Amino acid sequence: MSNIVVPTLGESVVEARVARWLKKTGDRVEVGEPVVELETEKIDLEVSAEKSGVIASIARQEGEDVKIGELLAVVDENGATAAPAAPAAAAAPAPAPTPAAASGGNGSGNGATEGRATPTARRMAKDNDVDLGSVQGSGAAGRVTKQDVQKAIAPAPTSSPVAPTSNKVAPTSPSAIAPTGNKIAPAGGPRSEERVRMSKRRQTIARRLVEAQRTAAMLTTFNEVDMTAVMALRERRKESFKKEFGVGLGIASFFVKSAIAALRAFPAINAEIQGDEIVFKHYYDIGVAVGAEGGLVVPVIRDADKSSFAQIELAIRNFATRAQDGTLTLEDLRGGTFTITNGGVFGSLMSTPILNPPQVGILGLHKIQDRVVPINGQPVIRPMMYVALSYDHRIVDGREAVQFLVKIKDFVEDPARLLLEG
Repeated sequence: MSNIVVPTLGESVVEARVARWLKKTGDRVEVGEPVVELETEKIDLEVSAEKSGVIASIARQEGEDVKIGELLAVVDENGATAAPAAPAAAAAPAPAPTPAAASGGNGSGNGATEGRATPTARRMAKDNDVDLGSVQGSGAAGRVTKQDVQKAIAPAPTSSPVAPTSNKVAPTSPSAIAPTGNKIAPAGGPRSEERVRMSKRRQTIARRLVEAQRTAAMLTTFNEVDMTAVMALRERRKESFKKEFGVGLGIASFFVKSAIAALRAFPAINAEIQGDEIVFKHYYDIGVAVGAEGGLVVPVIRDADKSSFAQIELAIRNFATRAQDGTLTLEDLRGGTFTITNGGVFGSLMSTPILNPPQVGILGLHKIQDRVVPINGQPVIRPMMYVALSYDHRIVDGREAVQFLVKIKDFVEDPARLLLEG
């Protein structure tokens, strides 16, 4: 007998939810074949069989919450079709999990096709009666993604994933509740209600947002940035930059670079509190929140201070694509010393981003909008952006926070300074 147990799920993740069984009792499995999909607060993943055999018993049902090391199923290596469940204490080491997208019900199409489709794609295909066998996959190794199914439903461009919190958690995020539930329609009226269980990610977002507000002395300071210089530079360099590096020159890289320069000047904003000590980080792992089906997540650009503008833009594009495909890993989301969130892609003019614990600072970007500003005593129309810094007042003073934001403003309004001082 061989046990399939809940594997180690990554930093700070101790619990998961059984989202979908890919096999049933009596099914044959091979070594490394995905057996069950688990939903965690950060990513969703597939757990594979460590030994070949037949699924003798399934210990936990879809929708149940499970902890690391708990028994999920028993595999009979001799091919028997039934066997008593082994105790969880005797669980064998779990095979390495395979990242997957948020999962739901059984997908449409044949089994081979389902095996090469993300769980999100399978759920969407089922909900919209799409035959996965007829969908051409655009993901790695021809894997069918959410976007592929969307094109099959109605050929239309998908909404672009966003930049801006968290491995944590995003400061703001769109609703990400699964499209299933129990509808309750009152008698004699067309109105209805739908009760839907929160996903693990949504539960974690809710918990961490409340935790951040309860445990930190959080304040927000605002400023505005004249984007004229950055937009002019992008216009001059966009074609040559795209030709040389294969990616467009966005505004995110300017703010990442500016934030790092400001963090060097104000190291407390790149620190965290551990007990009665302040831990100053002398490295710059910058989290940039991107949109995913289950809510905003914050993949981290490691050692972002050592990355070029092109490398930062490529990293953000890669994270955004993988967030939509459901292929982000726990390593992508681990850690981070400072976060940048961009509500402007949703049209937000101003907001107060919520801290991403244990970080003590988060920069909020917003919509670029033409406004009349005084230049040398004359009213001039300029592309302006409000920026916000939320910070933990326990270790960051208001003076430091204001000056930090002013330094970012100075760098963005004069990008040449990034080469000289950044």
